[in-house]
Amino acid sequence: MAYIKFDDSKVSKFVHENEVPEMQAMVNAANTELREGTGAGADFRDWLHLPSDYNKEEFARIKAAAKKIQNDSEVLVVIGIGGSYLGAKSAIDFLQGDFYNAKSKAERKGGVQVVFAGNSLSASYLHELEGFIGDKDFSVNIISKSGTTTEPSIAFRIFKEKLISKYGKEEADKRIYATTDAKCGALRTEVEAEGYESFVIPDGVGGRFSVLTPVGLLPIAATGADIDQLMKGADDASKDYVDTDLTKNDAYRYAAIRNILYRKGYVTELCENYEPNLRMFSEWWKQLMGESEGKDQKGIYPSSANFTTDLHSLGQYIQEGLRNLFETVIKVKQPPYNVEIPMDKENLDGLNYLKGQSMNEVNDKAYEGVVLAHNDGGVPVMTVEVPDESEYSLGYLIYFFEVAVGISGYLNGINPFNQPGVEAYKKNMFALLGKPGFEELAEKLNKELKK
Repeated sequence: MAYIKFDDSKVSKFVHENEVPEMQAMVNAANTELREGTGAGADFRDWLHLPSDYNKEEFARIKAAAKKIQNDSEVLVVIGIGGSYLGAKSAIDFLQGDFYNAKSKAERKGGVQVVFAGNSLSASYLHELEGFIGDKDFSVNIISKSGTTTEPSIAFRIFKEKLISKYGKEEADKRIYATTDAKCGALRTEVEAEGYESFVIPDGVGGRFSVLTPVGLLPIAATGADIDQLMKGADDASKDYVDTDLTKNDAYRYAAIRNILYRKGYVTELCENYEPNLRMFSEWWKQLMGESEGKDQKGIYPSSANFTTDLHSLGQYIQEGLRNLFETVIKVKQPPYNVEIPMDKENLDGLNYLKGQSMNEVNDKAYEGVVLAHNDGGVPVMTVEVPDESEYSLGYLIYFFEVAVGISGYLNGINPFNQPGVEAYKKNMFALLGKPGFEELAEKLNKELKK
């Protein structure tokens, strides 16, 4: 029996009883493409067995590096974009909470503050980040397979210079941790020349699937989180989600149902939560789903909402807007903390009927009420419930969605493991910035901009 609970009872009005079984043959075929490597993008399936088949020596070095960072730094600056930061950021928020960086070192139990750079081209953000670091001791984890991606490369130049200015070249080199390609690329060349401690981004794991590689593991470990349990949760999920039977494999069932809904015109999926520290998990999920499925003029559009907050902004649209969306709620059965609602003598807000109840109880009733209202309003709702916010649960949840999107992509007849569309804007940006080799395109673009 799977560790997390998948509830699809609130799609029964939209998916007929026979439709899921009718998908079984297609799921079997998609499973063959995924497991046997007969589908498109087969070279990027190493994440499938990653939770058990990883470099144990490197894993030990990651834990040792995290300890060193905790001992000599107050802050770890993680430089990367897309999958090179979303997974780590979502995991740290999930495990450590929204205010982790505001806690004292004692409250963080020795974990360092982790901040992220190189995920935008905003000078204002970078300025504020430098102000946050101030005179604190810090280290840098640069994450880039090529070492030439614009956003992280600019940020690395700036923080490398700051390290050298503060510590000198020799000590600065000891505070730089590079996660990059094993053999080639600009960053690998620099690693070999300067002697930075380095970790490998596996060739067969795309960026959006890389959170359980050194890409995510070093920043997560630097906070003191138990990455052994993180991998254990993912490993157990990898064993639980191999049966192709849609009555037994919830990850495959989720993939099948979302494809049924998509073919009926439900083209937008909202990933929702009822805990603010899961916001970034939705951001990771959006890249996983959008970059995997949005191609060949096909694919479900991934969006997100944070409840109950967004019920006061998006709730009206979800309830009564275009009937082209469905919801996937990530629910935590037992959040780490609870607060009892107190009595108020005056009762001006009329809430004394809640006296003695817990906020978690109220949050649960909000979830139940929202599901019923949205369902009545014509919105299919699925729920993925995890028992708690532990490392084990997170690892399990990550794998659930990874294997689901692999199956879902093949069900829709696309390659779920490439991302050709993300290169289009880069070419235009390089041309407009005057990068050598883009002169002809620059001339064309400048003419278009002047129209």
